[in-house]
Amino acid sequence: MTWLALVLALVLEQLRPLERGNVLYAGYRSFSEAVERNFNAGEYRHGVVGWLIAVITPTALVLLVWGGLYWVHWALAWLFGLAVLYVTMGFRQFSSAFTGVADALKEGDLPTARQLLAGWTREPSSELSDNEVARLAIEQGLIDAYRHVFGPMFWFIVLGPAGAVAYRSATILQLKWGARDRRRGERFGNFADKVGDVVDWLPIRVTAVSFAVVGDFEDAVFCWRQQAERWTSAAYGILLAAGAGAIGVRLGMPLHQNYTVTFRPELGLGEEADANMLNSAVGLVWRTLLCWLLLMLMVTIAVWF
Repeated sequence: MTWLALVLALVLEQLRPLERGNVLYAGYRSFSEAVERNFNAGEYRHGVVGWLIAVITPTALVLLVWGGLYWVHWALAWLFGLAVLYVTMGFRQFSSAFTGVADALKEGDLPTARQLLAGWTREPSSELSDNEVARLAIEQGLIDAYRHVFGPMFWFIVLGPAGAVAYRSATILQLKWGARDRRRGERFGNFADKVGDVVDWLPIRVTAVSFAVVGDFEDAVFCWRQQAERWTSAAYGILLAAGAGAIGVRLGMPLHQNYTVTFRPELGLGEEADANMLNSAVGLVWRTLLCWLLLMLMVTIAVWF
């Protein structure tokens, strides 16, 4: 039944995608901001308490509702799990932006591609070349595919609806508190940052292995082993290096932003990034998704029979 829930959630999300600013996520952001206002006194331990409240509260609520519904009838609990998966996954939350950038690059409309990329990544893009736009779009696309699809799927498979909610809560707090306080040198978000890396440790490696299996295995493994640790985030370095090697594209490398050059290590090997390579990245994500669904179907059949 887990396999069926995954398939139906993906179909529903394609037909009726949730907007990025939907009421559930907006409500959780307001809740996390209220927690921060009340607990952020600048100390590490305050961040621990705030994180526990902000993650355990929605996770426990989902677990209690699921348990109550399961006590009434398993089908109700299954439908609730499907709804949770639909909310926590978000293929269309990034795929439309990715497609828009790819289409603009194909048409040679660099200003539009820059504008779409800036709206998607919230990063300055007015000085980027077409190659730099393509590189950043592929990088962000692979990361978002993991954050919004493979990460929630993994924890839903392992821990059910509560696992998917806990994962999404932890990743939101890592981006909202951890990344911000890492830049500022503050301590409140340090725990959220560390826990985010912990919950990503296994699923990000499973995703990277999947990229290798459905792509160029040897190049993906080579790039993972030789290049991943150079990236600023070791976890995303694994994901991007494996993805770049799997489709034979060069990512990373310097960027022109804010009237200066941002130097970054090179990831991957092969061709320069362009609009065609964006299509290759989309194909990689879909093949990986189909691989996961096929494996889950095989496990489901084995359990039933």
